[in-house]
Amino acid sequence: MGERAAAGYARGGDAINPPGVHEPAVELQRVGWRPQLPQAARGAAVRLDVTLFSGATVIVAAHAALDSFIAPEPGTGAGDHLLRGLSTLSVLALGAVVYPRLPMGGRAALAVVLGVLALEGAALAIADATAVGARGEDWTGFLLLPTGVALLALSAAVLWRSRTRGRLRYLRRAGIAAAAVLAAYWLVVPVAIGILATHRPRADVAPADLGRPYREATLRTSDGLDLAAWYVPSRNRAAVISYPTRRGKLEQARMLARHGYGVLLVDARGYDGSEGDANLFGWAGAKDIDAAVAWLQRRPELDRSRIGGIGFSVGGEMMLQAAATNTELRAVVSEGAGVRSVREHLLRGPRGWFSLPEAAIQTAAVAVLSGTAPPPSLADLIPRIAPRPLFLIYAGQGGGGEELNPDYYRAASTPKALWRIPEAGHVGGFRAHPRLYEERVTRFFDQALLGPR
Repeated sequence: MGERAAAGYARGGDAINPPGVHEPAVELQRVGWRPQLPQAARGAAVRLDVTLFSGATVIVAAHAALDSFIAPEPGTGAGDHLLRGLSTLSVLALGAVVYPRLPMGGRAALAVVLGVLALEGAALAIADATAVGARGEDWTGFLLLPTGVALLALSAAVLWRSRTRGRLRYLRRAGIAAAAVLAAYWLVVPVAIGILATHRPRADVAPADLGRPYREATLRTSDGLDLAAWYVPSRNRAAVISYPTRRGKLEQARMLARHGYGVLLVDARGYDGSEGDANLFGWAGAKDIDAAVAWLQRRPELDRSRIGGIGFSVGGEMMLQAAATNTELRAVVSEGAGVRSVREHLLRGPRGWFSLPEAAIQTAAVAVLSGTAPPPSLADLIPRIAPRPLFLIYAGQGGGGEELNPDYYRAASTPKALWRIPEAGHVGGFRAHPRLYEERVTRFFDQALLGPR
């Protein structure tokens, strides 16, 4: 009788179930009961999760150690990356320790975060190797691709095993999804931007047409880095520094060369042919511009009092910072300057409150990964440029904080000028209005460096 009753219970049949068994079975189904893995199987799955996560952490840690200490960028050494390397390894070790102690949802979240960042590292390694050939940390960077995929798969498997049923399950899942989006926006995205900013892939710089003959030059910074540069000799005893890349704005370089200016196009530290660590937000780039000014002052065909600068995007920001401290830079055009740290972000006021946590985390990430403290706010630096002339250009369709240029203009003292180009994209002023751009920019430099027309 016991075996027949058990068989009937398994089939859910009414005729042969023992009294009192049928109704509880229906009630369990109604509240969302589902079979569970045996205890031994659950333990094995958990151990496998921990092993996979720990193995992935070791691979990411090996890449971080190679990047920071064993194969650093040209012109740098292990001592320049102590903060980056030790912080990264400490965070990874902490993650490996806490992972087994987290609930299933926490494990899935940690795995997906590390997986996304590993895939970013793989993409940067592939981009760098494609442009200039595999080197140093690129080799461990390639391993981050399968590692990142495995971590995302691990996260999905953990979530699948931990799913629950119930009347409020959809509301609960919606709440978790909303929290995940906010966490990604406030935490994961800014850290990913910090990694990108301090690991910009280099590009192979081919010879360019600057409209006139040019020579290659090497600039030495005050902190011992060699920067790659091109120089078009001057025909009017004045010269303009173009920053932050040699190939980025060739049209503007040809424009200035047509008007007789010497043009010194400089790769920023960590960019392309220059030594050092990259930082897409500049921060230490004023030293590069100082080196360019010093190099031009040694040119016999130049009047050392006729040196100006034109910077684009982060180059515009760094040109403003350099001009605030280097009085030998006699005139500055900044196109597309925006936000480079949380300090400029605060200028947005209440409209920037929602994204303030993201800006703060991003600034902290860049500071740790670059080993450089955030520079002062541009609004505090710009007033120091006067009485040297300043020309601010920004795009109506730009981004990255370009809308703050009117604030920078109000902070500046005369002589100053502001030009908003409504239909232009980021640093796209020349392409939007090439003739008007040439007229306004060359007139500005003519008046500032050559005297009134």
